[in-house]
Amino acid sequence: MKKKYEYLLENVKKIHFVGIGGSGMCPLAEILNQKGYEITGSDVAESDTLARIRSYGINVTMGHKPENVNGADLVVHTAAVKADNPEIVSAKEQGIKTIERSVMLGAVVEKYPQSVAVCGTHGKTTTTSMITQIFTMADFDPTAVIGAKLPFIGGNSRVGKSEIIVCEACEYVDSFLRIFPAVSVILNVDEDHLDYFGNLDRIKESFINFANQTSDTLVVNGDDANTMFCIDGMKEKGKKIVTFGFGENNDFRAVIHNKNDVCESFDLLYHNKKITEITLSVPGSFNVMNGLAAAAATITLGVSPDEVSKALNAFHGAHRRFEILGTPQGITVADDFAHHPTELKATLTTAMSMGYKQVWAVFQPHTFSRTYTFLNEFAEVLSIPDHCILSEILPVRETNKWNIYSKDLAEKIDGCVWFETFDEIADYVTKKAQPGDLIITIGGGNVYMCANMIMEKLSKDSTK
Repeated sequence: MKKKYEYLLENVKKIHFVGIGGSGMCPLAEILNQKGYEITGSDVAESDTLARIRSYGINVTMGHKPENVNGADLVVHTAAVKADNPEIVSAKEQGIKTIERSVMLGAVVEKYPQSVAVCGTHGKTTTTSMITQIFTMADFDPTAVIGAKLPFIGGNSRVGKSEIIVCEACEYVDSFLRIFPAVSVILNVDEDHLDYFGNLDRIKESFINFANQTSDTLVVNGDDANTMFCIDGMKEKGKKIVTFGFGENNDFRAVIHNKNDVCESFDLLYHNKKITEITLSVPGSFNVMNGLAAAAATITLGVSPDEVSKALNAFHGAHRRFEILGTPQGITVADDFAHHPTELKATLTTAMSMGYKQVWAVFQPHTFSRTYTFLNEFAEVLSIPDHCILSEILPVRETNKWNIYSKDLAEKIDGCVWFETFDEIADYVTKKAQPGDLIITIGGGNVYMCANMIMEKLSKDSTK
């Protein structure tokens, strides 16, 4: 397949990143630095990420200033950076090309002949992390760009020396259509980001386009009707199709040993013949599907089944994916990124199966449009735990034209309470929870801050 972004890095020696400390920016800066480009960057707040970037010899300036782009051949920015940012304005005045972060990701991916892009409405970060850990432990030495920190590699990126790159490909605002991978993993296709897409048909259209621009292999969820719809006819276009799932018609499938186990153990079958046994160290049947996807992709690219089994057993999760923060006073505190009803159902069903006395779910609704569109679905899944506490809705990029509030959701859930601040939530739940309980904060925004407050309050209150 013809490379689309190869021209972007022609005659480029120095690249400046506006907001270099961002989770999507720092991996690209690190990769390009390793490939010999001179990298500079700016940001507005110090962080551990910036300390790591500086350790590579990358010059980072605090604050956005016009002179920061002087001498750059290319300027990279996130979608959140406004057109009046002084560095963007200065770059345009000087005739320096500026590109959005997802375009640079596309250009970086093109530099690796064996590129693996993981997409889907749910499970992208965990599956990308699993694939990265499998390749790394099997000595395939991959480069990786992940949407969250993976403790195994000490961050959300890895710079390897092989021809393999693994990256997370997000469908929101069609960002993944700037990536032209050799191998695509499609986990599922579900209704989400309707503020952008409008409806499921438009989402399917986007995934079809992504499948079309994959040059070699599509590793897909054979149990998901929407996914299979999106790859219909791709085999006739010369693409290899590899399916995974629980159904007998899948190329790779799982046969779970004991569905009552928190962390599933299963036989991995290829064309209905057992090739290895896998015991996961992360909870939930949804992680069996993530593990299946990772196994299918890596085995297809040459990793042995036994190496896959070893790596998946050693995988203990990614940041904010049912992440256990601690057990102060015998109360387990966890944090999870789930922000869609499908994800919440998986997370909360798993939480309720883990043997805790009571489960306290603290949920931060993420965007007005999603809360309004899925109000009844949210109410249904948030009725799964023993107790539900809501924060105010996180607006993100929206104004409340839907006139929707957390109290509207709380009214649909028996016994649900809601509070305006994280401090109020932390006070409430730490006074109510007892030893043997689980408190889990959930949401795609900054609800992890509430989890930290809960940890701090429980740790300080030794008389509870």
